[in-house]
Amino acid sequence: MSASPKDPDFAGRRDAARDRLDGLFGAKGGDRADRSAWFHAVYETAGGDPAAVPWADLAAKPELLAWLADNPGGEAEAPLRALDVGCGLGDNAEALAAAGYATTAFDLAPAAIDWARRRFPASSVGYCAADLFDPPAAWIGAFDLVHECYTLQALDGALRAAAFPATARLLAPGGRLLILTRSRVEGTESDGPPWPLTPSELARFEALGLEKVEETPYELRKGERVIPHIRAVYRRP
Repeated sequence: MSASPKDPDFAGRRDAARDRLDGLFGAKGGDRADRSAWFHAVYETAGGDPAAVPWADLAAKPELLAWLADNPGGEAEAPLRALDVGCGLGDNAEALAAAGYATTAFDLAPAAIDWARRRFPASSVGYCAADLFDPPAAWIGAFDLVHECYTLQALDGALRAAAFPATARLLAPGGRLLILTRSRVEGTESDGPPWPLTPSELARFEALGLEKVEETPYELRKGERVIPHIRAVYRRP
């Protein structure tokens, strides 16, 4: 059984997993309990096969790597603190650590955290199970960099609205928030998940007191489809 996303067998297993997961309770949205149960189920029913985790690329996002190349984590004696939101199997968190950040990474699902630790047994990353909406008190206002990739777009309705301030409050003064997300034109509908973010949704971070530093559109291909994305960076004054 191949563990390479480039292998046709991997792609077939992923398609089968998506069909199975789409039939689980909470797959199409819902309240906090519904989505929580679904995310737990993704990892608990994967059977150790990364193809069964739809968002697991087994590599850090190229857009994150490009940003980190220009924004390293400081000197080894005094590294900047980074937090990876919804870290999944750990690839993006490892990239943050490799760029010099003292990195904490969390996921809602303990099974995801256990999996990430097995993949990177010698890692300097502090992996832990935690909830974005109920994080450890010590995390509030604590991080120089908060990285959020594809978590906001996986939420809908009131839960999604609550995720913006929940994410922003983790930033230290002067800290930066790095967002990687699918995007869509204002006023268009989306039959998610995922539900790509609109410009007005991203602007919520500015309404929360953050300053926009960067908003860079890019595209990813999925078969014949071209999927618009945005890399956005915000800073707490």
